Amino acid sequence: MVYCLARYYTAVLLSSGLAIIYGLMVNYHITVLTMINRSAIRNEEGADIRIINSKNGLFSWSSTMQGLQISAYFWGYLLGQLQGGRESEIYSPKWTMFFGVSLNVIFTLLTPMMSNIHAGAVVVGRVIEGIGGGVCFPATHILLERWSPPEERGLMDMITHAGTAAGITIFTLASGIIAATIGWKRVFYIEGLLSIIWLIIWMFFITDFPEEQTFMSDKERVFIIDSINEEEVNSGKSYLKVPWKDIFTSLPFWSIVIAHACSNWGWYLILTELPTYMKDVLNLDIKMNSFLSAIPYLSMLTFSIVLGGLIDLFLLIGIFTTTFGRKLATFFASFIPCICFALLCFITEPVYAVILMTISITCIGGMYSGFLSNHKDLSPNFAGTLLMITNTIASVPGIAVPLLVGWLNDQYPSIQLWRIVFCLTSLLYVVEFTVYLVFGSGNEQSWNKPSN
Repeated sequence: MVYCLARYYTAVLLSSGLAIIYGLMVNYHITVLTMINRSAIRNEEGADIRIINSKNGLFSWSSTMQGLQISAYFWGYLLGQLQGGRESEIYSPKWTMFFGVSLNVIFTLLTPMMSNIHAGAVVVGRVIEGIGGGVCFPATHILLERWSPPEERGLMDMITHAGTAAGITIFTLASGIIAATIGWKRVFYIEGLLSIIWLIIWMFFITDFPEEQTFMSDKERVFIIDSINEEEVNSGKSYLKVPWKDIFTSLPFWSIVIAHACSNWGWYLILTELPTYMKDVLNLDIKMNSFLSAIPYLSMLTFSIVLGGLIDLFLLIGIFTTTFGRKLATFFASFIPCICFALLCFITEPVYAVILMTISITCIGGMYSGFLSNHKDLSPNFAGTLLMITNTIASVPGIAVPLLVGWLNDQYPSIQLWRIVFCLTSLLYVVEFTVYLVFGSGNEQSWNKPSN
């Protein structure tokens, strides 16, 4: 029998699983625009700035309720993330991932029915989907640790996490086209049913450990096991206690927490509210809306790969230090979006607004080689723990952003709403790059070493 490289088809299936998780999260952000009865947005003086010519939907949910529905996903995500790591360690990361994706598929298929029952039913469904999404990321991390030889971990990480941007791009684009041509209900039916194919493949071809995998060569199995065992012996991770006090009194660690939380405010604003902005302010129909909402994520993926590769190269040949590299990448991910959002407070011309949004989303990709890579620099032995803490805290903006935008849209149904939101986002980016510039570090901390 001929075997492919099992570790790489594992990474590809992890990537496509994350694509489904992110895709089934964002499809609602696009599709809800065709589900709701919406009136023209007005500016401060009361004059129409755009007249929306698209068809009105079936439901008359308030903007606050729509914000609640979008925010609900992140309530579940936060709960799932806190529990998912432990469940994956005790039971099985394979079946934890299967469970998480299954929840998203089932409640995506049920969304049309729940929409007809009550707006609150959609909130409940979104919470459950969020729990499914939350448990998948710890499971992904554990599977990558078990399947990635240390010298290939960066490549396998890149393959796996590229699925998030790919899922946002593909599902956003597909959702707009399906909703515009054959109706919003079919968005959930088609995307949910197609995702079942992944569940079947995952069930039969993925295992928790290389030792259990049938579809791989003995040579590859020995290579993976020996590489990982050697790393564990050299690091002595099994014998370390987490230095909680040192972690929570570390300024470099808190610079990551603040950078991650502030960055996620802008990231979740774009992820959850960009389609609404493009419809209400830029007057784009659903097809063009989904296209322009999706494409920037491809440029973000490309930029993050290129920037990450250049930073790794410059670190390798000694052009600059790890600290400088992390701060440079975080500068791209914060200062440039800060300028773009500040300009968007005053620009409503569609062409210029789309260009600014695209530049902003592209540069946000710098976070992957910036503060998001900084946990391993500070403490290779406790990087997973640090990531769990920062990612949990940084999930809070996902809850807050849709609620704030929905509430403001009911209070100030005008362009003024977006000026408030963009101004606040710009200020948070200022906090991000200032704090990280001053307190960020790429140096290993003393509390990483067992002897200390």
